[in-house]
Amino acid sequence: MNIAEVVDRQAIAKVLAQHSRGVDRADAGLLADCYHPDGTVDYRFYAGPASEFATILCGAQKAGPVTLHRTAQMWTQMEGDRAWSESYIMAYASSAGEDGPATQHLICGRYLDQHERRDGQWRMNHRTYVLDTSINWTGGLAIPGLGPLANHVPSGGHGSADPGIALLAQARAKITTKGAGTMTYDDSTVDAVISRQQIADLTMAYCRGVDRADAALLATVFHPDSTVVSGAFNGDGPTFATQICALVEANYEQTFHSIANQWVEVEGDGAVGETYVIAVSTSRGEDRTDTLTGGRYIDRFERRNGQWRIAERTFVLDWLRAEPSTRDMTGGMYAALDLHGARGSADPVYSFTKV
Repeated sequence: MNIAEVVDRQAIAKVLAQHSRGVDRADAGLLADCYHPDGTVDYRFYAGPASEFATILCGAQKAGPVTLHRTAQMWTQMEGDRAWSESYIMAYASSAGEDGPATQHLICGRYLDQHERRDGQWRMNHRTYVLDTSINWTGGLAIPGLGPLANHVPSGGHGSADPGIALLAQARAKITTKGAGTMTYDDSTVDAVISRQQIADLTMAYCRGVDRADAALLATVFHPDSTVVSGAFNGDGPTFATQICALVEANYEQTFHSIANQWVEVEGDGAVGETYVIAVSTSRGEDRTDTLTGGRYIDRFERRNGQWRIAERTFVLDWLRAEPSTRDMTGGMYAALDLHGARGSADPVYSFTKV
């Protein structure tokens, strides 16, 4: 990996972030701009040209409550002017009840995207959506009124009604350093930037390895003499890879690990990091339970023979919520979402090939 690839990955990540923004703001132009003119999508409820998808989806978005799409851990594979990525997405939405009260949804899935750079601009050629799981609860979200001005915060909206549009415009207008020149960096700074990207790839591989119960992939994340403290297993990394995958297979219908706000500090061939995680899991058995777990991975990384791997990992639990499973909810917005995540090679990501 070199610094040019990091720049390309950041450009692709910006497009993926813009896509979520376009959906949540119901901005068809912003959404369509994420795709090349001949781009296509397959969301199961719609498969076809991305330009038509943008119009249809944003029209539906405008008619409903505000949504929030949190796109994270964008694992990207580069090859010249083309790229392929898997991104984890947690989406909040609410819907009117068909025969009762409204329902709120936390929808967990993945985007499998093909990207291409044309005329110096990265955009998407194709997107496939994979549904992994969902948590649903009765009752609509009550947005608070204006109340005391000292306690007021802006509430999200669609299009120009969203306060974020004005806030971004104000922030951009205050930038006074445009055209001030570029900075130069020494080799150690460039190496640290590339190292942080490689370490981020490691942590994303960890999530795929656990969620897909792919012990072979998970084992590549750890050095042979590494240690893991996870609660479910405490011991060396290679054994953890085997045993945690067996535990996941035996005890859970599915798991979904979404990581974000990763802080990594690199010092030569060593690094430390803290990564926040929200995990969603559904247990097996008669009394199936959906569990939301919030916590952090505290890691020490080492680069040996040019390869970064985890030397020490400890999971820190911050919060937890468990309730009877609603994963079997298949009507309404879920009716057409029939491409689901799976364990091992049956998962769509393993047939997501370079075409």
